[in-house]
Amino acid sequence: MNYARILLCLTLLFGFSIKSFAQELDCRVVINAQLIQSTERRVFQEMESEFSRFINERKWTDGEFQNNEKIKCAIMINLEEQPNVSNFNATVQIISIRPVYGTTYETSLINFADRNFDFEYTQSQPMNYTENSYTSNITSLLAYYAYMVLAYDYDSFSNLGGDRMFTKAWEVVNTAQQSGYTGWDQFSSVRNRYWWSENAIDQFMKSFRESMYLYHIKGLDIMADKPEEARANILEVLKKIAVVNKSKPRSIMVITFLDTKAEELISIFSEGNMNVRREAYDLLKTMDPARNEEFKKILTN
Repeated sequence: MNYARILLCLTLLFGFSIKSFAQELDCRVVINAQLIQSTERRVFQEMESEFSRFINERKWTDGEFQNNEKIKCAIMINLEEQPNVSNFNATVQIISIRPVYGTTYETSLINFADRNFDFEYTQSQPMNYTENSYTSNITSLLAYYAYMVLAYDYDSFSNLGGDRMFTKAWEVVNTAQQSGYTGWDQFSSVRNRYWWSENAIDQFMKSFRESMYLYHIKGLDIMADKPEEARANILEVLKKIAVVNKSKPRSIMVITFLDTKAEELISIFSEGNMNVRREAYDLLKTMDPARNEEFKKILTN
């Protein structure tokens, strides 16, 4: 899904007026059950309602949020198989956005695809969740992504501000490993929930997380008033990320950053000083050679 489509999707998702009791999150849950051959469709409507209520009505932090401060996100669950009446194999796309200071523009913080979003659910199932305790895979999955959305948002506004939320996400990983579900372990994939959280609490990745603060506060948030300074600062961010990527090649946090920000970076560096643009292009094509043709737009636009 490209950047323009992500923003369009979010516009459609949040364009509908819904009553929300969220403490911190304004999260839209969408269930796509087109591949499931079942005559009982009410369970899918209930999933949307109950999953949304679980995320939006729970207080995840000690902070207080005004309605206009709530973090916008979307969880789009694609049900692929139903092995039995209560088990579902699914994939999910997690998207979160952040406002950019002084503009109407909203930037994506997360655009993450989880290919192992499998869970059990039956109608009227209680959505119980207790920290540091495993109850069900669906509540662990939703709690995990709630903490990751919060952590990324906090890191974008305050230097390493997401520490506590990343730690809580890691605690979810540890307690959910006993479930046997794929995605919580370190062996099934290098691009799963385990490694995303492991990266987030890895001391070596601190410089990457510090770069996320600089990218947004010293980059996007001043772009409208000081575009050349903003581009120069974002170029420095790319240099820092390139160092991390060289030492820890294709870490999931770097991959997720490039997946989320590629089109935005192309747009940012398609204007301004050509030397800065060339340097940005060289860094990006080295970190993500698969997108080289896309990154060439930086030099040709």
